[in-house]
Amino acid sequence: MKVGILREGKTPPDKRVPLTPEQCVEVMRTFPEVTVVVQPSPIRSFTDDEYAALDIPLQEDLSDCDVLLGVKEVRIEDFIPGKIYFFFSHTIKKQEYNRKLLQTVLEKKIQLVDYEVLTNKDGFRIIGFGRFAGLVGAYNGLRAFGLKNVLYELKPAHQCADLAEMLHHLENVNLPPVKIAVTGDGRVAGGVLEVLEHLKVMRVTPEGFLNETEPESAIYVQLLPNNYAKRTDGEAFDLMHFFNHPEMYENSFHPFAEATDLLIASAYWDPKAPVLFTSEEMKDPDFRISVISDITCDIEGSIPSTKKASTIDDPFYDYNPQSGDLEDAFSNPKNVSVQAVDNLPCELPKDASLDFGRNLIDKVFPSLFIKDKDAIIEGASITKDGKLTEPFLYLQDFANGK
Repeated sequence: MKVGILREGKTPPDKRVPLTPEQCVEVMRTFPEVTVVVQPSPIRSFTDDEYAALDIPLQEDLSDCDVLLGVKEVRIEDFIPGKIYFFFSHTIKKQEYNRKLLQTVLEKKIQLVDYEVLTNKDGFRIIGFGRFAGLVGAYNGLRAFGLKNVLYELKPAHQCADLAEMLHHLENVNLPPVKIAVTGDGRVAGGVLEVLEHLKVMRVTPEGFLNETEPESAIYVQLLPNNYAKRTDGEAFDLMHFFNHPEMYENSFHPFAEATDLLIASAYWDPKAPVLFTSEEMKDPDFRISVISDITCDIEGSIPSTKKASTIDDPFYDYNPQSGDLEDAFSNPKNVSVQAVDNLPCELPKDASLDFGRNLIDKVFPSLFIKDKDAIIEGASITKDGKLTEPFLYLQDFANGK
C-alpha cells in the first residue's frame, strides 16, 4: 500500500502535517508493506529537506498512491478519483461552504475518512487536535486578560518555537486573584486544565467558586452541562437525556456569569441545545465576565459575543454588550474582549503534528494496514464507491443541493 502526504492547499495555509519525517520512517518500519511519499510544500512546519534527509521520497504526482493523508479540506480541483482520503472534511454538520466538496467526493468515487468521526469500539473519538486547541486557547485567553488589564504581556503562541517555550513564558506571569471558569471535559478542556495547572491556579468546586467572592489568589472552576443547563420541565438533570434531547433544556449559567472574570469556553455545543447565555444577559450590570476565550468558536452560537472568527495574527476583538457591535480590541473597559481563533493548533504546528501522528500510528493505522476488526475505518468513512455510507445517509439531501 502506498501512502501520500498531501500538501495543504486551503487558505490561509496550514503548517501542520499528519506525519512528521521521523513518523514516516516509523510507519514503514512498523508496517513493512507500506510506502510513504510526501508531496512537496513550502509552508509545512517540517520542511521538504527534513523529509528528504530521512529518505522519504518527495513526489508531486500522487496518483499512484492508494491512501492520501491531509489535515484540512482538500481543494476540489486536487481530488484524485477512486482514492482513500483522510482529512477533516467539515461536512458532517451540513456545512454549506463544503457542500461542493462532498458532491465532488461522491462524483469521483472517493472513500472519505473523516478524522472527526474516527472512534474506537466504545464510540469515543481517538484522534484530533483538541488538546492543542485547549493549550493555545487557554494561553491566548490569559494573554488577552493581561493586555486588557495592563498587567503583563505574553509572547504570541505562534511566535514560540514550541509548547515548552510557550509554557515557559507563563512562568513569568503573576496572576491577580482572578476567577476563571472553564466549560467542558473533553480533550480541549484537558488542554486548558494543563495550562492552568502549570500556572498553579487553584481549582475549586462550582459551589466554592460561587461562594468565594474575594479569593486571595487566582482560582478556576470546571463546569459541566449540569452546572449551566437545566430541564425546562423541572425534572432532574440527566446527562444522557441532555445529549439525546438538548432541546428540552434551558441555560442556567447566570450565577457563574456574575462570578467569573475570564471565561474559557471549551465545551462542544449542539445547535439544538440552549446557549450558554444570551446577548440580553450580557447587558445585565451584574454580568461580570470581561474576557472570553471561545475555543469552540461557534459563530453566533452558544456565546453571542463570538460574531466572527479571529485570526492568528489578529486574535482579539471587543464586543460592546450594549450595542452588540464589534470594536477594536481593548478599546473600552466596559466591553467584553474576545479571543476566537478558529485554528488554534496551527500556532504550535510542530508539537500538534507530533501528537496527531502518534495517535494515527497507534490507534488508526493498525486498522488501516492490517485488519479493521473494530470497524474503525469503516465507521469513519463518510463516502465509499460513490455513495454515502449508512451512518451518513442523513447528508443525502445536503449532497443533493437541498
